[in-house]
Amino acid sequence: MGLPFTSSLNAISFQLPMSRPFALPVDAPNFRSGFLTHSPMGKWSHFPKSSLSSSLRNFGIRRRNSRDRFSSAKNLNFIPHAFNGDSDSPAKTKIIVVTSVLTVLLATANRVLHKLALVPLKEYPFFLAQFTTFGYVIVYFSLLYLRRRANIVTDEMISLPKSRFMVVGFLEALGIAAGMASAASLPGPVIPILSQTFLVWQLVFSVILLGRRYSLNQIAGCVIITAGVAVAVGSGSNAGQMLSGVPPLWPALMVASSAFQAGASIMKEFIFIDAATRLGGKSLDIFVVNSFGSGFQALFVLLFLPFLSNMKGIPVAKLPSYLMHGAGCFLNVGAERPGCGGAPLLPLLYVVTNLSFNITLLSLVKKSSAVISSLVVMLSVPVSIYILSLPLPYLPQGATLSPLFLTGSLMLVLGLALYYSPQRTK
Repeated sequence: MGLPFTSSLNAISFQLPMSRPFALPVDAPNFRSGFLTHSPMGKWSHFPKSSLSSSLRNFGIRRRNSRDRFSSAKNLNFIPHAFNGDSDSPAKTKIIVVTSVLTVLLATANRVLHKLALVPLKEYPFFLAQFTTFGYVIVYFSLLYLRRRANIVTDEMISLPKSRFMVVGFLEALGIAAGMASAASLPGPVIPILSQTFLVWQLVFSVILLGRRYSLNQIAGCVIITAGVAVAVGSGSNAGQMLSGVPPLWPALMVASSAFQAGASIMKEFIFIDAATRLGGKSLDIFVVNSFGSGFQALFVLLFLPFLSNMKGIPVAKLPSYLMHGAGCFLNVGAERPGCGGAPLLPLLYVVTNLSFNITLLSLVKKSSAVISSLVVMLSVPVSIYILSLPLPYLPQGATLSPLFLTGSLMLVLGLALYYSPQRTK
């Protein structure tokens, strides 16, 4: 579907961060006007207009040359970022690094705790998915209300066009629907391997929709990272043999699901970039994006709910009873419920961690880019697989990792090193 993107994005630079004096460039005509009319008594009348105009023109030329030098596309030793009105500095780079480390830790904990949460809720995974989808809307809008009362969120932020958030919610809901439909007909080990096309779609959409350009080492790094994660996730399985009897429609639908999710992430990055222009250089609060994006996602998921329920083998007529029993197992209060041991502690730990992970991830998208955030999250995949291979509470059996897991992990590290490796300027 067509997305309402403006052509002004091509003029946005994602190159080397500019220093503070050029973060908010001076408007030379307004500056000259204010300078010449500083005093009604003609205090500045002894300055010749010709020399003053010449000086201002020279100032504009020097300013443009400096700006062009800092934003030269030939200098590829940089961290791509979405300009959001904040001045770029080494301090901001440190914030990105700290946020990235925190994102990796939360992503790892999120994967491990999700596996543990499904131990008591093994019969109710669909309930857990809907609980997080609709429950987060209440949490996000509550935090948005508190930040609005504290004047952190302004009226200008709230009044941003809602069509962009609607696109985000629609793409995410469509990704969920396509993923569930294809997962019902695909072998389990194939699903995470096909999902690794997410990063490839992000690169494609960021080039098409954001006008971003990537060097050859960055493209090669992303390809190696995607292949490494696929090898690590699929170690010990033969995806080719498992797909031998599967119609090509279902793998294609799973790949399309990753494309929808990738499009939603790039759309969020576009919202931050566009908001910097609409808000006069001010930074858009992440809870505006989280609240309205999750709100529209919940709305579209509600519309798709009968279809999603049937895909999970739950008739619509039995859906209320299923959700009620799922809530009872989640809370695990009163009489002892068989098979619900570990609740509500494990599900609550997962919900809190997943909520923190989503907030931190969107903050990283705002400070850097959607592609950078995906690369960071991919670091958590082999770490979480290794942790889940160990004996854990409620998962005491553990697992044995094949040599391909180590190969995939090394490919992941190699791809990241290649992506961030500096390239010589001509």
